[in-house]
Amino acid sequence: MKKILVSTALLAGVLSYAGGFRVSLQGVKQLAMAHTSAHAEDASVAFFNPAGMSFIPSRLSISVGAFAAGNKVTFQNTNTLQSTETDNPMGTPLYAAIAYRPIEKLSVGFSFSTPFGSTIEYPSNWEGKEMVQRLELKAFYFQPMVSYKFNDWFAFGASYIYAKGDVKWDKAITQFGGELNLDSKASGHGYGFGFYFRPDPKLDVSIAYRSPVDMKAKKGTATFSFPTASIYPLLGLDASGKDSFSATLPLVEEYTIGLTYKITPKWLVSADFNYHGWERYSKLTLDFGNAPVGNQPSDPTVSVSPKNFHNTKTFRLGTQYAFTDKIFGRLGAYYDESPYTDENFIPETPSYNTYVVTGGVGFKLKQFGVDVSGGYAMPQARDVKNANLGFYGQSTATAFYVGLGLSYNPF
Repeated sequence: MKKILVSTALLAGVLSYAGGFRVSLQGVKQLAMAHTSAHAEDASVAFFNPAGMSFIPSRLSISVGAFAAGNKVTFQNTNTLQSTETDNPMGTPLYAAIAYRPIEKLSVGFSFSTPFGSTIEYPSNWEGKEMVQRLELKAFYFQPMVSYKFNDWFAFGASYIYAKGDVKWDKAITQFGGELNLDSKASGHGYGFGFYFRPDPKLDVSIAYRSPVDMKAKKGTATFSFPTASIYPLLGLDASGKDSFSATLPLVEEYTIGLTYKITPKWLVSADFNYHGWERYSKLTLDFGNAPVGNQPSDPTVSVSPKNFHNTKTFRLGTQYAFTDKIFGRLGAYYDESPYTDENFIPETPSYNTYVVTGGVGFKLKQFGVDVSGGYAMPQARDVKNANLGFYGQSTATAFYVGLGLSYNPF
């Protein structure tokens, strides 16, 4: 029997819930201003920097929000000129946060968010079907946190991160006219901390760090389907075609510096710089229970795929103008780098150097706040040259986001 080589490039994106794509949708108000972070106005600041809770005007603050995220990826083989478009369902990232100050200097809080996750679906018979047909992944961050305000202008905060998620991936095995489905849950732990400064009533400064999280998938299920039952014994499988697999995937660290300056009482500007340590993601090792579908001669159940990611930067600039004490207009723009080169492009988690423009409006109704925002992404086309996968052509994409957020600050 010929050895089946499972393309683990997909798993790099699937089980890490990122694959080089960071979903910046953790605050509706923040998105309207390019997803900048130095905004300690309600509990939504908790995800960005736990220290910001100490500067929320209200002792109790609750913030919730949800987004609709749409995207489409197009791949064209430059030799055959054959073009393929994805048919992706609408994504629905969401978040919720609460912050409470029981005593003057101490604040506690909790943040729930979905910073990684998407679904990508190609036609079942497209030319890259052995890499991916459909990929659905979800990840959830649960972060309890605490902040201490040392004086009127400085606070420190820290959080514990518990990450949990699941993934479903379908691909073809054309060698035997079969299919493979991978289904797994994964979890990991991490931490975050931050410093928040207000040296002047006009200036907020946020410095935050979020640690790496190793997502461990220990009990994944790999289901092989073939038109003839004679294939299963060759893979060490029974007639059900099921096998197990495990992997450990890194979610990399993130550094953020954010500034907000009030030019006038009605007009403020914000800027952020993000640094992502994707260089840590150099390879993925996938270990099957029985099936010899790997690429390691010493152990055919193990497959190792090089990733060759590099560290990336994101630059953000946003602004807000108060038309009245109840109505606010917001605009922003940012540039986000891809963590891999054209030679390492992977179609299951496609990533691009991307420009994004954002905007939105906010309303204050006594103790309640209502925010609406949107963003339009302009990914730059890529010349795909992945010799490891034998994948060549050009890839383009479009994406948009709309969000609705609610906040409650009773006292």
